[in-house]
Amino acid sequence: MKITKAEFTRRRKKLMSMMDKNSIAIIPGAREVTRSRDTEYPFRQNSDLFYLTGFEEPDAVLVLLPGRRQGQVILFCRERDPDMELWNGYRLGPEGAIAYLGLDDAFPIDDLDEILPGLIEGTNRIYYSMGHDDHFDQRVMGWVNQIRRLARSGAAPPADFTDLAFLLHEQRLIKSAAELRVMRKAGEISAEAHIRAMRECRAGRYEYHLEASIQHTFAEHGARFPAYNSIVGSGVNACVLHYTENNARLRGGDLVLIDAGCEYEGYAADITRTFPVNGCFSPEQRALYDVVLAAQHAAIAKVKPGNTWNQPHDATVRVITRGLIKLGLLKGQERDLIKSEAYRDFYMHRAGHWLGLDVHDVGDYRVGGRWRQLEAGMVMTIEPGIYVAPDNTRVAKRWRGIGVRIEDDVAVTETGCDVLTGDVPTNADEIEALMSGTP
Repeated sequence: MKITKAEFTRRRKKLMSMMDKNSIAIIPGAREVTRSRDTEYPFRQNSDLFYLTGFEEPDAVLVLLPGRRQGQVILFCRERDPDMELWNGYRLGPEGAIAYLGLDDAFPIDDLDEILPGLIEGTNRIYYSMGHDDHFDQRVMGWVNQIRRLARSGAAPPADFTDLAFLLHEQRLIKSAAELRVMRKAGEISAEAHIRAMRECRAGRYEYHLEASIQHTFAEHGARFPAYNSIVGSGVNACVLHYTENNARLRGGDLVLIDAGCEYEGYAADITRTFPVNGCFSPEQRALYDVVLAAQHAAIAKVKPGNTWNQPHDATVRVITRGLIKLGLLKGQERDLIKSEAYRDFYMHRAGHWLGLDVHDVGDYRVGGRWRQLEAGMVMTIEPGIYVAPDNTRVAKRWRGIGVRIEDDVAVTETGCDVLTGDVPTNADEIEALMSGTP
């Protein structure tokens, strides 16, 4: 299951149709990053370049020239090198990039400084996202200044810079049918990993054992890497939102919160489940869990075209505040507590984020100062939570150190929404049955 060459071509054409005719877009790829001395971290392509090409090699630059009759799409990439390929793997090279990616032209990356100034010269506008790569920013300005120095000789430097993200990231925000199929697959793989972790959870094991079973499941299904560092937090560690040490021993009577999702064909899944180490919720754990689950259900019901981005979050705030009042963790009137944001002592993050090629995907949440309306093709997470800090002396001791979050990936459809990660249960009774092996 992959994005086709035809879809990558459509993406480039759509982007170029929104650009000025006499303009140029420059999209640099990612570079390899040293991990230790002469080893590198696993390479992951820049999401913008991948979105437009599917190219997965380092040291690449994509150039778009919508005003040209020929050669509108040009890639600079590493040349074929049999000696290096023997050690580090095969390369497409410029010829392969044209043949396999459907590009108009391609050149060696070592020729970038020689060729690109000539492509920039005479254009009115450069579409480029400044501020993400200082080294490449300096190169772009160096090419422009090189043209400016030749202005008296008739060279025409570009008159304007425009942030490419203004166009490209709005395009990425709305997923195609093919993207949604890939993201559903990522969700299915990730759901299976969470189910396996629930089944393998035992007191006396360690958080990293569950992390390993999750990673194993990802890889078995062709998703070699997680979309982000997996969170496996048991006991009080579940109250640390981005806990990733994953080295504590699992204790009976504690909850374990797992926030993990795979990356499949470039696209991220993002799931959180919270469950009891010994397979049975305590009364306090169950009470808080049910409030969070009710908040998630209320939020998902608000995910539909025409509603705004913030409506699902507002729904979680109302349900969680009401639940905390009922359980005695908050005291006062619901309206007053929401206005004063008293719930933030227990629920300090928002209910979700955009999801796609990046786990916190691109796209503005506000348009013209207002929360943006949801549209079919958008994908977002819904992830309310309650976290009672272990040192919160304002609540009874039996509540302290309990952390619960429930997260699913939700696609906006024409008529409502579709939960892409629903294969792993959220109902507490179903979780207990799964962990006990009850059919």
